[in-house]
Amino acid sequence: MAVRVIAVIPARLGSRRFPGKVLYPFRGKPLLYYVWREVRRSKRIDRLVVATDSAEIARAAEQFGAEVFRSTRRHATGSDRAAEVASRIDGDFILNIQGDNFGLTGRLLDRTISSFTADHRFQCGTMATRIKSDDELFIPNAVKVVVSKSGEALWFSRFPVPFNQHPTPGARVTQYPFRKHIGVYLFRRTALQRFARLPRSPLEKTESLEQLRLLEDGVRMRVYDVSLRTVSVDSRGDIDKLGLLYKLR
Repeated sequence: MAVRVIAVIPARLGSRRFPGKVLYPFRGKPLLYYVWREVRRSKRIDRLVVATDSAEIARAAEQFGAEVFRSTRRHATGSDRAAEVASRIDGDFILNIQGDNFGLTGRLLDRTISSFTADHRFQCGTMATRIKSDDELFIPNAVKVVVSKSGEALWFSRFPVPFNQHPTPGARVTQYPFRKHIGVYLFRRTALQRFARLPRSPLEKTESLEQLRLLEDGVRMRVYDVSLRTVSVDSRGDIDKLGLLYKLR
């Protein structure tokens, strides 16, 4: 029986370091467009929606051809907003894809979706990639994830975890395979509904990481290791880095 996969890109104007980031123009298009364009190339996603409470984002997304779900309801996290969309749209699996996932590809999403939908042990999943430099290891915006031998998420943190208490000389990333979390969440419908019903947890609020709401409630989350080159855009000065990822078309 065929399953239906829905992808939601929650988008908001608020950003502490870079207000209005998703609408910042790059080569004639808002940054949000480049994430939407790559997700749209997925062959496993049946419907792709940009979800926002911003009229400005809604107009920009509609102009480049996106389907927009606009709601003025306030949500604590992107997954809460994705849950609102899922309450209005039929789908067996729902993806929450953060709107600043520069470097994500449709092909990579397809492989992950195929693995997740075939594995009935897990109600939710996400992605991670190897951290390549000590600089990135100590950046709070690069969220770290610790994974069990079976590929299950044990912990997410903005702190470098696991902490290497007795490092040897040289780069720390050569002494342990640190993983960086990629902002893609895969949910079975019932798991997303469960997430939305839960209050924000103490761990979630402390780290400001929505996925900890699930772990604190005992939900098992599968982590898929992927090879992915990402670019973090936290200021206008970071925009030039995108030229390495996206070419004029």
